[in-house]
This record gives sequence, structure tokens and C-alpha cells, in this order.
Amino acid sequence: MKTSLNWLGSHLNLSGKSIKEIDDLFTFAGVEVEGIETKGIASEKIVVAQIMEAVQHPNADKLKVTQVDVGEGTLRQIVCGAKNYKVGDKVPCALPGAALPGGFTIGETKMRGVDSRGMLCAAEEIGLPKGEDGLLILPEDSVIGKPVKEMFDSDVLLELEVTPNRPDLLSHRGMGRELATLLRTPFLPLEIPAVEKVSEDAAVIHIEATDACPFYTAVRIKGVKVQESPAWLKKRLESIGLRPINNVVDITNFVLHELGQPLHAFDAAKVSGAIVVRHANDGEVFSALDESEHELVSGDLLISDESGAALALGGVMGGAESGVTEETTEILLESAWFTPQGIRRTSRRTALSSDSSYRFERGVDPQGVLPASALAVKLILETAGGDAGVTFASGTAPALTKPVALDERKLNQLMGGSISLDAAEEILTRLGLSKLTDGTWDVPSFRADLQRHIDLVEEIARVHGLDNVPSRFLGAFVPQSAVDKAYDADMVLRRRLAALGLYECQTIKLISDAQVADGLPLRPLQDGDIIRVKLPLSEDHAVMRPSIVPGLVASAARNVRQQQKALRFFEMGRVFRNAGGGKAKDQESETLGILVSGSTNTGGWAQADRTADLYDLKGILGALLPNRTIRFTPKERDGFALGSDIKADDQNIGAFARLSLAKERALDFTSAVYVAELDLAKVRKLLAGITQVEDLPQFPGSSRDAAMEIPAATANAQIEAVIAKHAEPLLTGSECFDVFTDPTGVKLPADRKSVAYRFHYRAADRTLKAEEVDAAHQKVLAALATGLGVKFR
Repeated sequence: MKTSLNWLGSHLNLSGKSIKEIDDLFTFAGVEVEGIETKGIASEKIVVAQIMEAVQHPNADKLKVTQVDVGEGTLRQIVCGAKNYKVGDKVPCALPGAALPGGFTIGETKMRGVDSRGMLCAAEEIGLPKGEDGLLILPEDSVIGKPVKEMFDSDVLLELEVTPNRPDLLSHRGMGRELATLLRTPFLPLEIPAVEKVSEDAAVIHIEATDACPFYTAVRIKGVKVQESPAWLKKRLESIGLRPINNVVDITNFVLHELGQPLHAFDAAKVSGAIVVRHANDGEVFSALDESEHELVSGDLLISDESGAALALGGVMGGAESGVTEETTEILLESAWFTPQGIRRTSRRTALSSDSSYRFERGVDPQGVLPASALAVKLILETAGGDAGVTFASGTAPALTKPVALDERKLNQLMGGSISLDAAEEILTRLGLSKLTDGTWDVPSFRADLQRHIDLVEEIARVHGLDNVPSRFLGAFVPQSAVDKAYDADMVLRRRLAALGLYECQTIKLISDAQVADGLPLRPLQDGDIIRVKLPLSEDHAVMRPSIVPGLVASAARNVRQQQKALRFFEMGRVFRNAGGGKAKDQESETLGILVSGSTNTGGWAQADRTADLYDLKGILGALLPNRTIRFTPKERDGFALGSDIKADDQNIGAFARLSLAKERALDFTSAVYVAELDLAKVRKLLAGITQVEDLPQFPGSSRDAAMEIPAATANAQIEAVIAKHAEPLLTGSECFDVFTDPTGVKLPADRKSVAYRFHYRAADRTLKAEEVDAAHQKVLAALATGLGVKFR
């Protein structure tokens, strides 16, 4: 929320308080200051100067050399390129050392060979709104040498982030009350006329949707003159970035930002009969003030007249046909309390958001409805004239607060005895609470967040200052929980992946229908598996992700568009799907996704560039689980060019795939994209326990090569399975180092291939003799011949 410091100053005395002090107070009290913007002239070194002489620059046709009087007793030479001044004019002059907006500091310099000892300034160059082109011409009676900042108003704009449970701070009055409490300074009273009479008349207001609007008021003001707002009103609105419209609309906006209660003014001539507060009909179309049209549903709240014409979408935005214009002479001023849930639902579904809906959906003060209306009526009569009738109301403002007891014993325990009961009660009083005769505290209607004893203690601690609460106890031992173990395992994985050169992604858990339709989830989806968001914020956030791969691929595609050559990403997170097509309970599971593509090294004179392949991904998995045997078991996957299941020690832990060639081209990938999705719970279990480090071998080993001819369709996994099943005790490892095929069938039948393997043998207790190695090798070859029918070459 944008807050003007000058505006706050109308509610409390801020003299002598620095911006840093106010910033710190808000921050430590739980109100985050997201930005500070200074408006107006900040530097004291920008002074009034009178141009005494202006001659042509000897080396530049568009520059002149001026002599200006800045009250120093001697003239100052300044080179200037503006053309809108004449000798004798008074203009702003930035002396050397003056800091201008944008971080620019003025100094003495030479411009095309001529000394220039300062700068003559335009309005926008010194922090004022943009004026005519050229220099800012000051009034003739301006005092030479006087700081220009003393001639113009300045302000500080604070961008404050208010937590959802503090809607009372969404106004200058509320923020002023908070600041006055923190500064221990008086909170200045605000003159609001009392509402003389409230009349209930169904012929004026009729509430059908009492669940969505328990309380609605309206005042008819006749004889108004809609025109430009007075200067003070425009200045207030412009200070927080609002554009003035006309005096009536500007008053409603002023009261909203002053008190936090949204108001709306209807042109009474466009209202037929009574105001009707009702639910919309399914399919009813509403035309909003911003010229957008929306098809409504029965849960939406409409303000209409007796003819059924929609005047406003309750609490969200006014209608296009009922607004106040320059021809308006009679208005109906609305002030109401709407149920937050309904406003939030309608605002999200229609994607309509306004300052009013922002406050209504968080909850405004029910007892502030009538005072806000009274203040607005008073200001409208002052600025637009007219005569106001009685205030008509329907329904009752709900009571959202109740007395709350403060437990002194628990207060001392939680505050560590750092504050006395009297001091604590003083803080509650400054916050607007009052102590009742039974010892409980009456909570004001604007603090609906204070419901329990602990809420009062939290307020006391916040105002007292958490840094004033002593720390008396050391942390106690807490046994490691399942959550702690999972966190530790995930951090081990993160560190290992980062050490391998991968970058962690954090993508949103909501994806689009298009990402699901692309077929990117590695686990096949059944009908009904997809979990959709009922009221998505946008089409891109309509589905709870069933797989982590779509987000990784989207991140990689963005990096490719930024000319990134090497893509190494991983992400840990939850995925969601209805197991069994929606018949079972929604399931959440934790997944680890990995993506590799592009260059693995930067090519140069000493080495060629190489792109990543599936073996790079397999190597990453092997490094994650160093004491496990990682195998890829081929398995076709729809929409992918290559696919397999991933097994660790014969346990299925996930899936691997390469994107289809069409998908890679569509996303502008220039090399193959390999992805893996692992069941994080299974990976954690494989990481559990103490990792045993094998001793370095004390005796040398020996190796033997074998070339075998097998059918072309035989997978490497089949060969490894036979070798593992044989379990030769002296065999410590094996790897394939060559594959030969001949599609022509000249050197080798086209349906056959030659595969060369290297087998390593070693004993832990002795050096093997050649005869022992040969005997073990022959047993392995015999097992392969029996198991797969291979022929050795």
C-alpha cells in the first residue's frame, strides 16, 4: 500500500522523526517497508539563480554561456542548452555537489572547452513534475540564493506491505494509529459528523443476499455540481499515485484511503426505484467501469435497481452505465459491509481487482460504514454543493470482536518478565482497546484479528519490541523426526547435484493444460488423473502439476532463448494426481527431476566440444547413489523418442526419457534433451544408513577382452543380467567398449551385431595367476553362451 508521509502527518505529529526511524519502527513492528520514494526537491544546493548574461558558445551552435547570480557576490559561469529563457529570468541552479534524482551529482566541468560551474535545471531534473520544455522559470519575486526546495512541497512515499490479518492498516488513519502507538505520540482526532438519522425503508434499499451483504447504507444528495476537484484533494490523491477524476469520485477515493472504507457513488438518474442487493443469475453479463464484460455466476453479488439493471459488482467494481459524469446532478452514495469470502471469490474468478475489492476481501471495519459515509457526505457538500437527505440503511453491521482476557501469568512467562502489567495495559490502550470492569479487554471493531489471549500478548511484544525480551534458555535437545531425516537427505542430494554442476530450479506447482497435453509427464496419465484448480488465476495456472518435468523443460526452453548452451537443471518438489482416475483419494508425492542437454564442455584447441547424452545422466545418478548399481531398462513412452525405467539395485526408482525430436524443434533446442524423474522417497531410503567406503585393493588385478556376436535386438541389460546371475567371485567389473554393426550385411549380417566387453578379475587376498584368471573368464563366457546363445569372435 502506498502511504504519503505528509498525509500521515495529518493524524499525528511527525516533526523531528527521520525517514530511517519511521522505516525501522514499521519494520520491527511487522509492517514491511518495500520501498521509499522521495517526491520534490531534496538537495539544499539547488538554489534560485538570476541569469545576468547569455552569449553564444564559441564552439557549439546549440549552447550558450551564461553568467548567473546565485547570491555569492560574484557571478557564476554556466553553459546551458535550453532556449526558453531570457536575461533577467530566475531559474533553479544546481551548484557543484548537488544530488539530482537518478543518483547524478553535479560537478564543475568543461563543455566543449568552456568552464561550466553548475547546471541550470528543468523541473523534472530536480524532482518536480515535468513542465514546459527547457528551464523551470521561477516567479520574479523569488529570492536569489534561496534553496528552491523551500518554494515547493516535498513528500515521502512509503510502499508498505500489510499482512492479510491487518486490514485496519489499509488506510492512512489506520497506519497513523499504528505509528502513533509505536512512537508513543498522541493520535490526533478526526472530525466526522454524527449520522443524525438512519432510516430503514425497503422502498429505498432491499437486501436479498443477506449472506453476502449483511449491512448496506445509501444517502441521496441532490443538486451536486460535478467538476474539477479542489487543489487540496487533487494533491492528496496525486501524492499516492492516483489520478483525479472529478470532485465526487475523488471524495470517495479520498475517504477510502483516509479511513479504509470503500464507497461508491451512483448517478441517481440512472437508478430505477430501490437499490436491490442480490445474487447474480447464472450467465448474467456485467459491464464494468473499465469497459470489460464478465459473465457472472450465481455466487456473485450484484447491486442493481428494481428493473434488474446491474449498477455494480458488489464490493469489486462499479458498472459502466451507472457512474457519475459531468451531467450528474443527483447521486446515491453507497457504503456497505460485504462478506470477504464472496468478494475474494468473485474478484479472482473475474480477474477484476480494485482498491475496494482489496480491502473488502480482507475485511473492513463493520462499524466504520456509517462514519465513512458521513465524512464523504460532508466533503461532497463542501466541494460539490447540494443537499443531503437522511441515511437509509438495511440490515445490521456484524459484530466481529468480543472481549478478550489478558492472562498476567502467561504474559510474564512469554515476555520473560521484561514488561510490567501496567506498561502492557498502556500499550493495549494506545492500540485502541479498553479495559472492562470484569478485567477483560474490549476489542475495537477494526481489530477483528484479536480473538485470544495470545493475540494480545503478540501485540504487546510487537510494540514493546522483541529485542527487549531477554533470551534466557538454551535450545533443548529434540530427537530427529522423520521430517528432519527427509530434509537432511534432500540437502545431501542438493549438495551432490550442485557439485556435479547442476542448477536447482524452483517452478510453480500450477501449470497449464497445454503443458499436460504436450505429454511431458513421464508417468502415463489415466482419465481423471489430472487435478484442476477450480478458480485459476490464469490459463497458465489451471492444473496441479502431475509431473515435475514440464516445469524443467519450460525453464530449459527459456534458457535456450537466452543463448545458454549448457543446460543442467534439477528440481525437488511435490506432484499431484488422482490415482485410479479420480476414484481414489488425491495423491501427493515428492519427486526429483533432472534435465541435461547441450554442451558438456567448452570446445577449444585442445579438445572438441561434446554434447550431453544419456550416459551423462546415468553418471549423475550414479554419483547421487554411489554404492548402488544403476541400470536403465528400456521402456517405450508415448511422446518421447527414447525411454526407460531407472533401477537401483533392481529396485525401480523412476523413469528416464529423451524428448521427441518434434518437441525439441518446437522449443528451439539445438541438441537432445534428456530428463529423469525419480521417486524422492525411494531415493532417500537408498541414502539411509552409513555409507561404507571400500578399501583400496592390495593386490593387482587382470582383465580379459571378449568380442561376441549377438542378435541386433539384444539389449545391454540382458548381457549384464546374465553376468550378474553367474556371480563369478573373481569378477569385479565389466564394461562394453565397442559395438559394431553393418547394415549392408557384407561384413556382418544386418540383423546381428558385434559387442566387445572387457572383464576385470581380482582376488582380495592374493595375486591371481594367469591360469586362475583364464578359468574364471571361461566360466563367464560359458554363462553368456548358455544364457544368450552368443558366438565369440
